[in-house]
Amino acid sequence: MNLKEWIFTTDHKRVGVLYLIGSLAAFAVAGILAMLMRIELSTIGPTITSNPTQYNVWLYGHGAMMILGFQIPALTGFFANYCIPLMIGAKDVAFPRVNALSVWLFYVGIILALLTFFVPDPPDIMWTGYPPYSTLTTGNTALYTFTVLILGFASIIGGVNFLTTVAYMRAPGLTWGKLNIFVWCTLGAFVLQLIFVPVLGTAVTLISFDKYLGTHFFDPSRGGDVLTYQNLFWFYSHPAVYVIFLPFIGVVYEIVATFARNQVFNYKMVVYGGIGGIVLLSGEVWVHHLYVSGMADWLRIGQMITTLMISVPVGLLVIGLVGTLYKGAISFETPMLYALGVVFLFLIGGLTGIPLAVTSLTLHLSDTYYVVGHFHYVMAVAGTFAIFGGVYYWFPKITGRMYNEFWGKLGFWLTFIGVNVVFWTMMDIGVSGMPRRYYDYSHFPQFEGAHQLMTAGAAVLGVGFVIAVLNWIIGAARGRKAPDNPWGSPSLEWSTVSPPPHGNWPSPPSVSEDWNPYAYRRD
Repeated sequence: MNLKEWIFTTDHKRVGVLYLIGSLAAFAVAGILAMLMRIELSTIGPTITSNPTQYNVWLYGHGAMMILGFQIPALTGFFANYCIPLMIGAKDVAFPRVNALSVWLFYVGIILALLTFFVPDPPDIMWTGYPPYSTLTTGNTALYTFTVLILGFASIIGGVNFLTTVAYMRAPGLTWGKLNIFVWCTLGAFVLQLIFVPVLGTAVTLISFDKYLGTHFFDPSRGGDVLTYQNLFWFYSHPAVYVIFLPFIGVVYEIVATFARNQVFNYKMVVYGGIGGIVLLSGEVWVHHLYVSGMADWLRIGQMITTLMISVPVGLLVIGLVGTLYKGAISFETPMLYALGVVFLFLIGGLTGIPLAVTSLTLHLSDTYYVVGHFHYVMAVAGTFAIFGGVYYWFPKITGRMYNEFWGKLGFWLTFIGVNVVFWTMMDIGVSGMPRRYYDYSHFPQFEGAHQLMTAGAAVLGVGFVIAVLNWIIGAARGRKAPDNPWGSPSLEWSTVSPPPHGNWPSPPSVSEDWNPYAYRRD
């Protein structure tokens, strides 16, 4: 491998692989931090550290790396880069050099995040950065701000690039009504990024202004308001849930349609009702994160209604998945197991989110482990399962080789069992009153056994993820040679050789009037 070619590459496929490598590195760090927290919580009192600030650093690093360093870059960086030009019959993206800039900005952001563990004053403010703590702590709030700004800028230029690519570089005959669901989902995610990322950038910049330049945007004693920050933060960060959800559900659609040998059920409902509805409503639900922060009741009630309303387009996407499975010739290869796992985990997460949308219930659940368990079900583990399933699905296309099916399925089952042990238990003790973000829960000794069970479950799921990554590495190095289209998919990315050459095809493909990416034939 020529290292110089990879460093200076503008090929969308190599840029995508670089995103994958960086995001998996962030995932590994976030996973290690999660295990450190679980070990610390396995017994009452200090276990592996007696420093609460150290625990806060782990908590900050886990959240920031998992969301900003792993999930969003893997979905809108790796999958978007590798798959979208191939899916639309393009030779590359619209702006290849800008695309290369985005991935290296992402790596700069990852390096900044990793400096958390080397600077003498690491950030200890979670991934939310709430004032007044973030402006009063001795931790390095500026490092948090610059990390968010760099990663945010990388996502913005990526969004412009891919919206332009899909609008102007589709193959002849490939109309908007023939795009893959994954392409539609990713377009929706990039629209949200372009609208809401600048809001987050503004919020974290004002934090640093308050702390280092003497401004008072969030200082109530000087006319500021801490709730201003929370509103700005969640005005981005709840749409960010859909920046993650839309691409990962798009990946699941590609897998389910392929392994059910079925066309997507009610394509127009999925695109316009599901994806379009989420894009339209996602900016109207942020206040449910602030129900207990103090605000007018009319605003709480209004956003309770919009939060419940957004379950309608989300439900349409789930109906589309179930309809695609209906009467399908289903086979259960490793990617399909992960896709079905996503459906199961997301249903639990979605249904347990309904009580959090209701103001009277959230008042009791807001600061408990119930919220943490729900959040991980609905986004963290569901999104991660979709990413792992997607890597397995496109693995033959990326590497030209096959992974080991036995180890793929073993890794899935270990992970699936582990996440349910951890996060179902977490919601259970949350309903019973276990508060979140506690370093020492000596006031709640009745939950020590549950914490030990969750620590054991975390170890099991960690082993499952390690097996999956090792399976990819070994498969890429010495797996059996893969056919160009091992899954028999009519989608355009499978119509070229594996792995695709520079430019993807010798000449740009075109599609016939009756072609669609889900026209499966059952042999």
